[in-house]
Amino acid sequence: MSDELNPFVFVYVKSLLLGIIQGVTEFLPISSTAHLKVFPYLFGWSDPGVSFSASLQLGSAIAIVYYFRGEINVIIDSFLSIFKHRMLFKDDNTRLVTFIFAANIPIFVFGLFIKLYWHDYSDSNFRGLFSIAIVSILMAVLLAASEIYGKRRKCFSDINLKDVLLLGLSQSLAIFPGVSRSGITLTSLLFSGLERKTAARLSFLVGIPAISVSGLVELFTIFRTLSLIDILPTIIGIVASFFSSIFAIDFFLKFVAKNNTFVFVYYRFILGTFILSTL
Repeated sequence: MSDELNPFVFVYVKSLLLGIIQGVTEFLPISSTAHLKVFPYLFGWSDPGVSFSASLQLGSAIAIVYYFRGEINVIIDSFLSIFKHRMLFKDDNTRLVTFIFAANIPIFVFGLFIKLYWHDYSDSNFRGLFSIAIVSILMAVLLAASEIYGKRRKCFSDINLKDVLLLGLSQSLAIFPGVSRSGITLTSLLFSGLERKTAARLSFLVGIPAISVSGLVELFTIFRTLSLIDILPTIIGIVASFFSSIFAIDFFLKFVAKNNTFVFVYYRFILGTFILSTL
């Protein structure tokens, strides 16, 4: 399959496939942005670009809101109750709201800095395949270490400010392709001693603001620069991302309830090594 073969149909098929890839890899600890760079490279497609790749995250954001809609309704009520009762830690739900807000501050600050002052970031070496390969291998080592050395004794009520600070700082690193937002946040929570299933759920919930804002910003950018017909492939990709994200979220939560994450450690190491061998 190439860009020159049936170009009108191809652009829609490619958007559909990239949307599926985005959804599946966003919530597994293997980096969606890395795969959105690697797959086009392997199949000889043109680079979809930062704006398109980030826009696909909107489908993932909608999926996670839908999947956790019951919990999110409780979170919203708890957020409003903070202003009513003027208590940040009235119960576990208000604690969760506070943690989500605090953990997203670093990635928003870092993302805004890149947007305003690092104008050539999309063309920098950090988004290159060599960097993605090295980062993927390093993240495999970190995830393995968190599985080996993480105590997995703490539940949500045991989380403290230090854990939230580590979570927020680690999530900000997900701006670099290959890191994986879900992977780095899960790793930091395992290092903090959280049990695996709670760590995975918290990782997903903490990611909602960052994924949503990133997707909306880039989608608005596309809307300003393209015609309606040109935007349709992006919409197709977002829809595909939504449905594949639902599958990935459900699969991963059920998986970590009974298994460790070493299969993803091996996958990341193999992926990074394979990329290096093709350069």
